[in-house]
Amino acid sequence: MAASVGSAGSEGAIGFVESAEVRARAPIRLDLAGGWTDVPPFSVREGGAVVNVAINRYCYVTARRRERGVVVYSADFDERAEAATPDLLPAAGGLALLRASLLVAQDEAGARIGLDSGDGGGSGLELFVRCDAPPGSGTGSSASVGVAVAGAVAACLGRPLAPHEAALRAIRAEREHLRVAGGTQDQYAAAHGGASYMAFNDPVAHISSLRLAPGTVAELEKRLVLVYTGVSRVSGGIVSNVMGAYDAHEPKTVAALRTLRRLADDLKGALLHGDVDALGNMMAENWRCQKDLHASVTSAAIDQLYDRALAAGALGGKALGAGGGGCLLFLAAADREHELRAALAAQGTQPLDFSLEWGGLQVWRAPVPS
Repeated sequence: MAASVGSAGSEGAIGFVESAEVRARAPIRLDLAGGWTDVPPFSVREGGAVVNVAINRYCYVTARRRERGVVVYSADFDERAEAATPDLLPAAGGLALLRASLLVAQDEAGARIGLDSGDGGGSGLELFVRCDAPPGSGTGSSASVGVAVAGAVAACLGRPLAPHEAALRAIRAEREHLRVAGGTQDQYAAAHGGASYMAFNDPVAHISSLRLAPGTVAELEKRLVLVYTGVSRVSGGIVSNVMGAYDAHEPKTVAALRTLRRLADDLKGALLHGDVDALGNMMAENWRCQKDLHASVTSAAIDQLYDRALAAGALGGKALGAGGGGCLLFLAAADREHELRAALAAQGTQPLDFSLEWGGLQVWRAPVPS
């Protein structure tokens, strides 16, 4: 995006590009195998591996220029706040991630957002955020918000980012400002999109795009069934439980993490060879490992849903993200996906239709009304 930056004004304020509005979107992801192995300290000590796919459900951000001050609004939490500068926004609650993302943006720019730029352009900013997935769904939506905010704000500052840079800024926002424990696959999936094999040796991450055959993609889109349990969960507490058990050398936890890493390697090969049925078996084994990590990963209600899914034609399935609620993903046996959907809907879950998304972060100028 071609852009120019206004000269610095009072107290190092930022001058914005002439475009009044910039929009961005980043997809959410489905982690198919290996999740948890991208989380420190396991990813630091032993290295992790993950296979995930981005889907066509997004987190959208509009960055709108204003004369001064900062206004943020989250449609998902229906929360709004206004302040002179980002540091004065709420540090807790539904707007905390937006505050953290803006703090990273102004730190990277070396100047403050919200102050009078002194050049007549203004350096105020208004953010609107909306996601196609519920908060706490296990689909990496918070990371997608972070990536989309990073992309939109940087473009507004006239300093557009490469996808990898947006991912790193989103990681900074969650780790440094929010102190949220977790891995980094979500941010890279949101930034890059597509089907990916990711290898982690923190702080280094290697992202490899999986070139799946068209028939494999069509089969996945036909037979994968995604449902929201209606239970939003906070992943940080579950992550602390699991990695605390790993730090304590709990044998079941250590063995489960190592098996999860191996499953990512196995699934990569299966998908590249078009063996979709193998995904069901590997998801089932992945779920057994997830439950071995810590008791908080599952619940009686989730176990009941899982058993009902198997009876209705699922070859396997798993909780997305940290578990404990959020979304469940299943692979149906051939031509039984309709039975599986009906059975899960009868249990009160919300089906979420999707296709795979091969693009990652997108940033564009909002259209000017005629």
